[in-house]
Amino acid sequence: MSSLPPQPLSPLDGRYQSVVTGLADYLSEAGLNRARVEVEVEWLVALTDRSLFGTAPLADDDKARLRALYLEFGQAEIDWLADKEAVTRHDVKAVEYLVRDRLSTLGLDSIAELTHFACTSEDINSTAYALTVQRAVQRVWLPKLHTVIEALSQLAVEHRDAAMLSRTHGQPATPSTMGKEIAVFAWRLKRVAAQIEGGEYLAKFSGATGTWSAHLAAEPDVDWPELSRSFIESLGLGFNVLTTQIESHDWQVELYDRVRHAGGILHNLATDIWTYISVGFFTQIPVAGATGSSTMPHKINPIRFENAEANFEISGGQLATLSQTLVTSRMQRDLTDSTTQRNIGVAFGHSLLALDNLARGLREISLAETVLLADLDANWEVLAEAIQTVVRAEIAAGRSQITDPYALLKELTRGRRVGAVELAEFVRGLDIGDAAKERLLVLTPATYAGLASQLVDELS
Repeated sequence: MSSLPPQPLSPLDGRYQSVVTGLADYLSEAGLNRARVEVEVEWLVALTDRSLFGTAPLADDDKARLRALYLEFGQAEIDWLADKEAVTRHDVKAVEYLVRDRLSTLGLDSIAELTHFACTSEDINSTAYALTVQRAVQRVWLPKLHTVIEALSQLAVEHRDAAMLSRTHGQPATPSTMGKEIAVFAWRLKRVAAQIEGGEYLAKFSGATGTWSAHLAAEPDVDWPELSRSFIESLGLGFNVLTTQIESHDWQVELYDRVRHAGGILHNLATDIWTYISVGFFTQIPVAGATGSSTMPHKINPIRFENAEANFEISGGQLATLSQTLVTSRMQRDLTDSTTQRNIGVAFGHSLLALDNLARGLREISLAETVLLADLDANWEVLAEAIQTVVRAEIAAGRSQITDPYALLKELTRGRRVGAVELAEFVRGLDIGDAAKERLLVLTPATYAGLASQLVDELS
C-alpha cells in the first residue's frame, strides 16, 4: 500500500479546521511561542524602564521595534524557533535565543544580558499560557457561547406561548411552553458564562522555586515582588505571589471545570432538541443540495445536534483530564503539566466545534405547533393534577366533603387515557363550589401552562 502525503491526524486540523482556526491563533504552538516572545520583550522593557543594572529606559522607537518581534511574529520566527529547538531541545530557551538574535539585529546588544533575566521557564510559560488562554476564551470561545445563548433567548421569546406537553420520566406531565423550556437552558448558560467571565487568569514571576533568590543575589535593594506584580498586572493578568517553581494552575482547573459544566448543559440541550425533532415538535428546514441518507431520500438527519453532542463529550473528557492533572505537581516541579497544557487547544477546539454546530442547528429548525397541540389534546389526563389540587383547596375552604382527592383522581386517570368529555362529566359531579367547577371546566391541556409564558421574561 502506498503512503499518503502528510495529512492532519486530528479532524480539528483537517475536516473542521475552518471552524476552529480562531483558536489556533492563540492555543497553537506558534501562538504560545508568540506569547512567550511577548513576555520576554515586555520583561526587557520593564527592567530598562526601572534603569536596573546601569541601563536607561529605551527610546519609544526602540520599544516599538522591540515589540514588533511579537506583534509581527510570523512564519520566519516559527521556522527559526523550530530549527533552534531542534538543537537546544528546550522550547523556552529557543525563544530566549530568538530574542537575543533580534536584539543584535536591532542594535540593542547592550541589553542582551537582561533577556530572560532571573527567569525560570515557568515564569515565561505561566504568563504566556495565561495570556493565550485568556485571549482564546474572551475573543473566540465566549463570543460563540454568547451566540448560542442569544439564539436560545430569541427562540424562547418567539415560542413563549407555544403550549406543549411536558414529559417527566418520559411520561405525559403538566404542560409548559416550548419558549419556557428553551429559556431554562439560556438561563443556566448565562449563569455559567458569568462565572467564566469573572474568572482569574494568573501568572507567577518569582524565579526557580518561587523565592526570588537569584533576583536578590543580583540586586538586593530592589523590591522584586512589587516589580513582578506590576509587570504581570501590566499584561492584564492576576499575580500569584505564593508558588513553587510553577504557578499552581488552580485558575486553570476552575476555568476548565466551568467550561466543562457549560458543555454539559449544552449537551443536555442537544439531546433534548434531538428528541423534540424525533417526536415531531420541531421540523428541520431543508438545506439546498444536502443529503440526509445515502439510501433514503426523504431523510433530514439532526446531524448538527448529534455532532454537538459527540464533541461536547470529547471536550468534556479532555477538560476533565486537564483539571485532574494540572491540580497536582510533585513537590516543587514536574513536567506532567507541560505535556497536558499542550492539549488545551484540543479541548477548546472540540467545544468550539460543538458550539458552532449548535448555533447552526438552532437556525435550521421550525416549531410544529400543530403537532404540539395534537399531543396536548391526546393527553387530557394531565389535568388530574389541577383537579385534585382545586379539590384540596375547596376542602380546606370548607366547600367540599371529599376525603382523599388524590386517590379519587388516581383511580380515574392512572395508566388510562381520559378525554375531554369524560373529564368534564367527572368535574360536574364533584362536591366543590360552582366557581371552582367553572375554572376547571374551561381548562384544557393547552391552557394549563401556569406562568410558563411570563417566566421567559426572566431572561431580560
